[in-house]
Amino acid sequence: MSQFEPDDTTPLLRNDASSEEDHQGEDYGSRWRSIRVMYFTMFLSSVGFTIVITSLWPYLQKIDDSADASFLGWVVAAYSLGQMVASPIFGWWSNYRPSKEPLVCSIFINLSANIYYAYASLPTSHNKIHVLVSRVFVGFGAGNVAVARSYVAGATSLHERTNAMANMSACQALGFILGPALQACLSFIGERGVTVEVLKLQLNMYTSPALLATVFGIINILLVLTVLKQHRVDDHGKQARAINYISEDTADVEEVQESIDHVAVLTSNVLFFLIMFIFAVFETIATPLSMDMFAWTRKEAVLYNGIILCCIGFESIAVFLVVKVSALRFGDRPVLLAGLVLIFCGYFIMLPWGNHYPLIQWADIKNGSLAAEMSGVTLAPNSSVEPVGCPYQQTWCQYIPAIHLAQYITAGVIIGMGYPGCNVMSYTLYSKILGPKPQGVYMGWLTASGSGARTLGPVFVSNVYTILGPRWAFGLLCGMVFGGFLLLVAAYKRLIAFSVRHGRIVA
Repeated sequence: MSQFEPDDTTPLLRNDASSEEDHQGEDYGSRWRSIRVMYFTMFLSSVGFTIVITSLWPYLQKIDDSADASFLGWVVAAYSLGQMVASPIFGWWSNYRPSKEPLVCSIFINLSANIYYAYASLPTSHNKIHVLVSRVFVGFGAGNVAVARSYVAGATSLHERTNAMANMSACQALGFILGPALQACLSFIGERGVTVEVLKLQLNMYTSPALLATVFGIINILLVLTVLKQHRVDDHGKQARAINYISEDTADVEEVQESIDHVAVLTSNVLFFLIMFIFAVFETIATPLSMDMFAWTRKEAVLYNGIILCCIGFESIAVFLVVKVSALRFGDRPVLLAGLVLIFCGYFIMLPWGNHYPLIQWADIKNGSLAAEMSGVTLAPNSSVEPVGCPYQQTWCQYIPAIHLAQYITAGVIIGMGYPGCNVMSYTLYSKILGPKPQGVYMGWLTASGSGARTLGPVFVSNVYTILGPRWAFGLLCGMVFGGFLLLVAAYKRLIAFSVRHGRIVA
């Protein structure tokens, strides 16, 4: 028997080994429970954005007559503006302190802002400004996405990372599903709803989704406080003995600072910006486009677009399953390239063609009743009938062909196939490029770039669409996607994992 081989006379050694195995098993279970809390946080982030997205436009029209389509762009962008500012802050915070702290703070801000949104109709003036401000703070609270991504990147091995990131994206997609679906279900409450006199709260199809998001936020805080533990592993999956925050982790910091490929980092941020920009445009334009092109009422637009986005969300979950397998077989970069091609095809299909024009929504001008001969409907000045169709102020409605419903749905399906792969592969590659360094700040900048896209995208499309029409809006988007494709091809060889780049792991 070897002098180092344990036997029955060495009980302490046996107990130590058993204890270590038990500890590793306990750490593994705790690590994945904590990661699932981050999945739920990502889910709620997307729910907070989409649960009111299809009703924002009719809500603004109902509570403030001065709101127009251009202002809608700013309201949609407000969420992302808040997230863009908050993401680096919460990411930096998570590098120096346990993740619980920025998470609880951010979720509390988020749920408080949703309550504010529900009361935006209460003031007697400037209601649209209250909606705008509330959405800024909802987005500020959603800056915790940077914390979630950083945590999962640090708590998974290189082999586990693509799967974990795909799961996070699937949870986001589930949020995109349930957000519009819940809004569509709650639309049956109606515009008038009921009034809770004690709270001075109007509970209707516009406010109830925000209040439901508040309940979800409370559940999220409880999970963070009771389940979440701080974990970190290396690229091989080895559990760290203790969590070292950035000020104590000098060896890793010096190594990564000397060897991170900053060109790859910058390219990843630009690509992520582009991917989030093009999908934010689709989300923003869905309701006004459908009301203009298909003559849907406000309630119909909320219901039907909720159903359409819900279906695209289910499609996205199926795509995430395919992405996991495809990334293992072909690699992350080819999947990203394929996603960009699909998105380009989707927006190309949306370009107007043919000789069918939208129904024009005419309004009374001066003191008389001016009705469109095209519509054959005359509305009295105080008519309670909701006008439908393309507003006459958008002069392009008279000479740009209408987009067919089949075009709209087909484009949505194709974009819904391309976006999930691009989304998950872009920040999976990003986390791998960064290597073992705590990634809170870097993930904050990535989230900020995506939030910047969600800020500029709605403003871009609401103004270009309102002034120039869908042909210019979607044509420019096709050009942007093609530019992103060329950028990815040019930087293709640099977008590789840190460990692969330095020969620690074979690709």
